[in-house]
Amino acid sequence: EPVLVFDLPAKTRNAFKPAYEKLAALQGSSGPQLVLATYFGDVVHNLDVIKSSLQDTYAFHVDLVRHPEQLDKVIETLGPKQILSAGVVDGRNIWKNNMKNSVEIVETAIQKLGKERVIVGTSSSLLHTPHTLESEKNLDAEVKDWFAFACEKAKEVAVIAKAVTEGPASVKAELDANAKSMQSRATSKRTNNPEVKKRQEAVSKAMYERKSGFPTRYAAQKTHLSLPMFPTTTIGSFPQTKDIRIMRNKFTKGEITPKEYEEFIEKEIRDVIAIQEELQLDVYVHGEPERNDMVQYFGERLDGYVFTTHAWVQSYGSRCVRPPIIVGDVSRPAPMTVKESKYAASVSKKPMKGMLTGPITCLRWSFPRDDVHQSVQAQQLALALRDEVVDLEKAGIYVIQVDEPALREGLPLRAGSEREKYLSWAVDSFKLSTAGVEDSTQIHSHFCYSEFQDFFHAIAALDADVLSIENSKSDAKLLKVFIDEAYPRHIGPGVYDIHSPRVPSEQEIKDRISEMLQYLKPDQLWINPDCGLKTRQWKETKAALSNMVAAAQAYRQQHSK
Repeated sequence: EPVLVFDLPAKTRNAFKPAYEKLAALQGSSGPQLVLATYFGDVVHNLDVIKSSLQDTYAFHVDLVRHPEQLDKVIETLGPKQILSAGVVDGRNIWKNNMKNSVEIVETAIQKLGKERVIVGTSSSLLHTPHTLESEKNLDAEVKDWFAFACEKAKEVAVIAKAVTEGPASVKAELDANAKSMQSRATSKRTNNPEVKKRQEAVSKAMYERKSGFPTRYAAQKTHLSLPMFPTTTIGSFPQTKDIRIMRNKFTKGEITPKEYEEFIEKEIRDVIAIQEELQLDVYVHGEPERNDMVQYFGERLDGYVFTTHAWVQSYGSRCVRPPIIVGDVSRPAPMTVKESKYAASVSKKPMKGMLTGPITCLRWSFPRDDVHQSVQAQQLALALRDEVVDLEKAGIYVIQVDEPALREGLPLRAGSEREKYLSWAVDSFKLSTAGVEDSTQIHSHFCYSEFQDFFHAIAALDADVLSIENSKSDAKLLKVFIDEAYPRHIGPGVYDIHSPRVPSEQEIKDRISEMLQYLKPDQLWINPDCGLKTRQWKETKAALSNMVAAAQAYRQQHSK
């Protein structure tokens, strides 16, 4: 019941006791025992509900990784014979557990309950961790020694249980090896980069703010970019064809030379530019043919990351991902996207948009470190991206998009001070990434969702000049929040759904724009798809974009009269 970490409405709270009375009645002398399990947060605020639900329940499982401080109050909630399942091995990351700390937590519980009333477990299910470290043959030995995947975490549970039941001497070799791994990680040069820490210490308040407010910036951008009303653009990626994947695979395996691969990528960029010219889009992108994944691509070009071969985890349904791992202080040794963007601009007649993945998404879609706070890691990523943004501007790229689709995913589950703290450092990370440019350079950001009501103040605080959102499947009424909050900057709600091969008609897109204009001013509105086009086919992509441009041009003509 991870829902118990939320602030629940009375109706839901009241449903627990009768539900668990019925479930507990199914327990027989020879039947299964009932364990009420919570994880992903603390449950102290719902202990009254839990106590009423636990009356006839065998055991209660609690996450003591995220919130070890709740242990005493949880113990007070248990009945005289009930069992505590202590989740002390982190089920949500890939790091070895600090056995010493875990043993101390379990021993504290045993002192109050006795050995027979304490079970050792993982904090949550192991759905969120890769299967086994044994499959990883290419990892550096030093770094590999710091990791524990699902099978290794199960062994950690067994070691901790044996340590508290038979004494630490019974698992001395395992505990000593674990302590050695902890020490190695804490002192490794792979983990600690003094230059990164020095740069973080030098960050000033001024580095989080653009030179001028939006009205001044917009005037400068209008002069510099010469964009029409209802400007059209895409979110970044264009279809990644079979040919692109084959050539990338050949390059990765060393079957073609870097020069051959570079020439292939440049041809793909030229082709994408030609198509955008034919479609008459207003702001171009280079299409990202060189990129494998929006986080992995950047991680491969940043110090502080490592990558696995087989460490897949479920994202949703049948979709799996292989997240990169942040093992140390992050820095950018060299420009990451400038070459491709600069080349694209050199063969383009229109403004070229540079494409970057934001610091929060790079953090949230990786396995982050657990030895420093995520805000520290986000700031390191932000400084690396700040350098990239400035270098793009120097290379003549005056529209730069920094995507943050994972901003919402990082929200703490409960509203309140913890959530506000997260939003504060997350917003600061984005601003640190983007605030180093001139007023005439336009900063965009993209979000893969359209419901902002619960944290709209944070979206506004990003201070992006243009915000594109995935709104095509949502009611246009959701845009009302932009009126209610007097949002002053520009917005590109997606006018069609890229997740379907269906091609929207010009009239359909016109109707969608008409709905949007009920909530947005004409000079605020950008016309774009709702997401990147990487997974689509060229035929449907060109047809949909052609109708999108025609709809925008029709409204442009209408509003110019």
